[in-house]
Amino acid sequence: MIDASKLNFEKFGGLVPAIIIDANTNDVLMLGFMNSEALSKTVETKKVTFFARRNNSLWTKGETSGNFLELVDIKEDCDNDTLLVYANPLGPTCHTGDYSCFKIEKNKIQFLNKLFALIKERKLLMPEGSYTTKLFKQGTNRIIQKVGEEAIETVIAAKNRDHKEIVNEVSDLIYHLFVMLAEQDIEFDEIVDNLESRHKPS
Repeated sequence: MIDASKLNFEKFGGLVPAIIIDANTNDVLMLGFMNSEALSKTVETKKVTFFARRNNSLWTKGETSGNFLELVDIKEDCDNDTLLVYANPLGPTCHTGDYSCFKIEKNKIQFLNKLFALIKERKLLMPEGSYTTKLFKQGTNRIIQKVGEEAIETVIAAKNRDHKEIVNEVSDLIYHLFVMLAEQDIEFDEIVDNLESRHKPS
């Protein structure tokens, strides 16, 4: 994840800035500071922890509100004095109740990564009452059948030039395609990488 021994904590008086990134959307959520102890606790507990300069103590984000930042990964910059911390936010990050401490427009396309991650989680945990769980229990043939059904319904909606139905059916198709990919142990990133490789300048 990160080699803490390489970090330059001395540059900012024992601290390093930590930029928190939503691991699902790549949105910037907040900026905090970590000392070596806060970094160690973050890695150990998998909950993002800062050094609160005002109180001169460690502070785990969410310890009061419940809006924890679950650690996914940490990257250092080229000067080893700033961190990018990738996390899954369990609720709003900002104390105002906003998603982010910055006024940003959420990257809606990145929601596809979040949806795919949720589908993979359903496959792993198989929670009761979930339609996705039901599909995984029904098996490969049923999942493939649903992809085919949604593809046909998409074609019909397009043939009828029904805007609302096209949006609905394409949404259903993408969801069931994601279930099929997860069932086949194929990552969404593989599809994106393949598409990207096809469109590189020759």
